[in-house]
Amino acid sequence: MLKYPCLVLDHDDTVVQTLKTLSYPFWCLELEQFRPGKFMSRSDFVMQCYHLGFADMCRKTFHFTEEELELEHTQWMAYIMQNIPDPFPGMDRIIHRQKAEGGMLFVVSHSHADNISRDYAAHFGLQPDGIYGWERPSHERKPNLFPLQDIMAKHGFRPDEILVVDDMQLACQMADPLGVQVAFAGWDDMSIPEQRQDMEARCAYTFHSTEELESFLFGEGLE
Repeated sequence: MLKYPCLVLDHDDTVVQTLKTLSYPFWCLELEQFRPGKFMSRSDFVMQCYHLGFADMCRKTFHFTEEELELEHTQWMAYIMQNIPDPFPGMDRIIHRQKAEGGMLFVVSHSHADNISRDYAAHFGLQPDGIYGWERPSHERKPNLFPLQDIMAKHGFRPDEILVVDDMQLACQMADPLGVQVAFAGWDDMSIPEQRQDMEARCAYTFHSTEELESFLFGEGLE
């Protein structure tokens, strides 16, 4: 019997290595376009995205207008459609085992469903049972409760049958009011100490490698 019949995964920097290979390099290019001469270190980028979210970082730190944000988003979508981030080693085993052993798998992310679906097809050869991405109305996106409420209502899962795996605090804001546990995906070496300490304090579990998560989920040593 699966420990968690329902696994809810974040996407960027939990399943795929977006920050290292795509989002920070692209942000440096965008910052030069929109605010020439400005620079932001990778650690500051991670910290501000963690505390504010990307859009509010643009608004509050660099005073982007809504028109500039729309243009930045359009350029990002064009960029990411042409570039597929690598998965973290070991995520393929977790995803395939969850499905093979009769569990369900959902993605709740601020990426678009089209990109998530493409990444799953390219890396894992399957699709999640449902995707709750950025293309949804704002009230249906993380950290709103809707994704988990919808999963529970449609599939009959109790809160104790669900585990959310994420690297950001928005997951806790979504899951905590519903009594759903969150595991910190602590295997990204791009994360910063403040982020790690905060997530370790907030989350029910911390896993420093995908192998640790796999062993926890499936209850035995690795094959």
